[in-house]
Amino acid sequence: MTEKGITCEIVRPIAVLSENERGYTREINLVSWNGGEVKYDIRNWHPGREKCGKGIALTRDEIFALFDALKEVIADDE
Repeated sequence: MTEKGITCEIVRPIAVLSENERGYTREINLVSWNGGEVKYDIRNWHPGREKCGKGIALTRDEIFALFDALKEVIADDE
Protein backbone atom coordinates (compact mmCIF):
# COMPACT_ATOMS: atom_id res chain seq x y z
CA MET A 1 0.00 0.00 0.00
CA THR A 2 1.21 3.53 -0.79
CA GLU A 3 -0.49 6.59 0.61
CA LYS A 4 0.82 10.17 0.43
CA GLY A 5 4.36 8.98 -0.30
CA ILE A 6 4.33 6.51 2.59
CA THR A 7 4.83 2.86 1.77
CA CYS A 8 3.54 -0.03 3.81
CA GLU A 9 4.32 -3.70 3.34
CA ILE A 10 2.36 -6.20 5.41
CA VAL A 11 5.08 -8.78 5.92
CA ARG A 12 2.85 -11.16 7.88
CA PRO A 13 -0.83 -10.84 8.73
CA ILE A 14 -1.44 -11.94 12.33
CA ALA A 15 -5.12 -11.41 13.20
CA VAL A 16 -8.27 -9.43 12.52
CA LEU A 17 -9.32 -8.20 15.97
CA SER A 18 -12.71 -6.80 14.93
CA GLU A 19 -14.79 -5.66 11.97
CA ASN A 20 -17.43 -2.93 11.95
CA GLU A 21 -20.69 -2.78 10.01
CA ARG A 22 -19.02 -0.87 7.12
CA GLY A 23 -16.35 -3.54 6.65
CA TYR A 24 -13.45 -1.69 8.30
CA THR A 25 -11.19 -4.04 10.24
CA ARG A 26 -8.89 -3.53 13.21
CA GLU A 27 -5.87 -5.75 12.64
CA ILE A 28 -2.54 -6.70 14.08
CA ASN A 29 0.13 -7.40 11.47
CA LEU A 30 3.89 -7.43 11.07
CA VAL A 31 4.50 -4.34 8.92
CA SER A 32 7.43 -2.52 7.35
CA TRP A 33 6.81 1.21 6.90
CA ASN A 34 8.93 2.92 4.22
CA GLY A 35 11.21 -0.12 4.01
CA GLY A 36 12.15 0.16 7.69
CA GLU A 37 12.36 -2.35 10.51
CA VAL A 38 9.45 -4.77 10.69
CA LYS A 39 7.18 -3.94 13.65
CA TYR A 40 3.97 -5.21 15.19
CA ASP A 41 1.29 -2.86 13.94
CA ILE A 42 -2.26 -2.36 15.25
CA ARG A 43 -4.60 -0.14 13.22
CA ASN A 44 -7.89 0.14 11.36
CA TRP A 45 -7.98 -0.81 7.68
CA HIS A 46 -10.40 0.19 4.93
CA PRO A 47 -12.04 -2.77 3.16
CA GLY A 48 -9.51 -4.10 0.64
CA ARG A 49 -6.66 -2.48 2.62
CA GLU A 50 -6.44 0.44 0.21
CA LYS A 51 -6.38 2.92 3.12
CA CYS A 52 -5.59 2.74 6.81
CA GLY A 53 -6.28 4.80 9.88
CA LYS A 54 -3.95 5.93 12.63
CA GLY A 55 -2.45 3.15 14.65
CA ILE A 56 0.49 2.09 16.72
CA ALA A 57 3.66 0.25 15.71
CA LEU A 58 5.53 -1.67 18.40
CA THR A 59 8.96 -3.29 18.44
CA ARG A 60 9.37 -6.90 19.54
CA ASP A 61 10.47 -5.75 23.02
CA GLU A 62 7.45 -3.45 23.30
CA ILE A 63 5.00 -6.17 22.24
CA PHE A 64 6.42 -8.51 24.92
CA ALA A 65 6.13 -5.74 27.55
CA LEU A 66 2.50 -5.20 26.48
CA PHE A 67 1.84 -8.95 26.61
CA ASP A 68 3.24 -9.18 30.15
CA ALA A 69 1.21 -6.16 31.30
CA LEU A 70 -2.00 -7.59 29.82
CA LYS A 71 -1.40 -10.98 31.49
CA GLU A 72 -1.23 -9.17 34.85
CA VAL A 73 -4.40 -7.17 34.19
CA ILE A 74 -6.31 -10.27 33.08
CA ALA A 75 -5.10 -12.25 36.11
CA ASP A 76 -6.21 -9.41 38.42
CA ASP A 77 -9.67 -9.40 36.82
CA GLU A 78 -10.27 -13.11 37.47
